[in-house]
Amino acid sequence: MERLRASEPLPHPSASVLSRPAARLALPHELTAALGYDAVGIPREHGERIMASLPRIGCVFADDLRWWWIVPAGSDIGVTWPATTSYAIGAYLGPAVPETGPGLADPSWSGPRPDRPALIHRPDGDSPYTPPIPLYFLACRLAGSAPRWSPGVGA
Repeated sequence: MERLRASEPLPHPSASVLSRPAARLALPHELTAALGYDAVGIPREHGERIMASLPRIGCVFADDLRWWWIVPAGSDIGVTWPATTSYAIGAYLGPAVPETGPGLADPSWSGPRPDRPALIHRPDGDSPYTPPIPLYFLACRLAGSAPRWSPGVGA
C-alpha cells in the first residue's frame, strides 16, 4: 500500500517540487467533516464497480489513475489496505503546484498527477464520508487479498 503523508517527502525526482506544500482534496464547503478526513485511492478501473456495490457513498474524486474515496480520519488504523490502494492521510495527495521545465518533470513517474483530481460524486446528505469498512472489504476483494486487521489497535 502506498501511504502518503503531508509531512513526508513524495517520491518525485525533483527536489524543488518536494519543497512545495501538499495539495489537499477540498470538500464542498456545505459538507461537514467533524471526524476529519483521509482519502483512499483505488485504481480507476475499479471505480464504477465499487460505486455500484457500496450501500452509501460520500465524496469521490477522480483523475486518470485513481478514484479517491473520502473516509473518516484514521480509517487506516489497525487495518492493512491492499497494495493496490493509496492511503492519503488528511487527503493530501501531492505538491500543490508542481513545477515543470527541463530536468524537473519525469514523464515516466507514476506518482500524484500534476492535475488535481476532480469531484465526481457528492453525497445526497451532509456527510462527505464513504463507510470505510465496506470500502476496505471491496478493495481487498478486487485486489485478491485477504482482509487483515490488528484487534485492539488504538483502544
